[in-house]
Amino acid sequence: MTDSSEPGPGSGAARGCADVGVLVVEDEAIAAQAHAEYVRRVDGFSVLGIAKNASQALAAMTGQIAGLEARRIDLLLLDMNLGDGHGVTLMRALRARRIRVDVIAVTASRDMKVVQDALSLGVVQYVIKPFTFPVFKSKLEAYLEFRQRFEPSPAGEDMTQTEVDAVLAALAAAPPKQAPKGVPEAMHCQLVAAIETGGALSAAEAGETVGVSRVTARRYLESMADAGVLSRQPRYGAAGRPVLEYSLAERGPGRGPGAAPA
Repeated sequence: MTDSSEPGPGSGAARGCADVGVLVVEDEAIAAQAHAEYVRRVDGFSVLGIAKNASQALAAMTGQIAGLEARRIDLLLLDMNLGDGHGVTLMRALRARRIRVDVIAVTASRDMKVVQDALSLGVVQYVIKPFTFPVFKSKLEAYLEFRQRFEPSPAGEDMTQTEVDAVLAALAAAPPKQAPKGVPEAMHCQLVAAIETGGALSAAEAGETVGVSRVTARRYLESMADAGVLSRQPRYGAAGRPVLEYSLAERGPGRGPGAAPA
């Protein structure tokens, strides 16, 4: 279990209310870090930790992880294919214990039965890998609006049909952009993690970091930029023509881990 408690760019203090506490449940370490970073880039959310399997997630939700209060977890970012079990099985265990927590499935599983089971257990969004940051952001923002629809009314107060319709409509995010074409999911996650760690990278630097040629890295980076995951900008300062570098979309250019969220 990894403690990743760190607020996103819009802190609860700044907004006058608490951020949505998120537990990332993902058995692939690189993907888990990439998803956590995506969460941090969306205003109104805070990553509380990363669980690498279903057992850790269940322990976190039942208050068995030191330093992590289960009551602070509002949302699970849940992969369906975990090392020690299935996401649907974890959800059933949580519901059997009457644990109320919202779930957004973030998974490569496209099986209709899995989707049906997840929806029947209360998944509020289902995001299929690979996906772009704009797609992910739209899902989180739709979920946040969904939550906020309940805030003006105290528990137990009756809702009108119009209010119920508005709550359900809030979960309908805008049509997503297509995932980067020709970029394997593992490579997508590695490149996002590399740029998050090292700042903006050229194709040569990215290729060296993830173990592919400059030409291959450039093809992947260009596809991710076209899909809105990355942004392009020239790097000046060296002799000769400027080098094109790539940074995470909605973040400023510049190398190094000190690059701050926009």
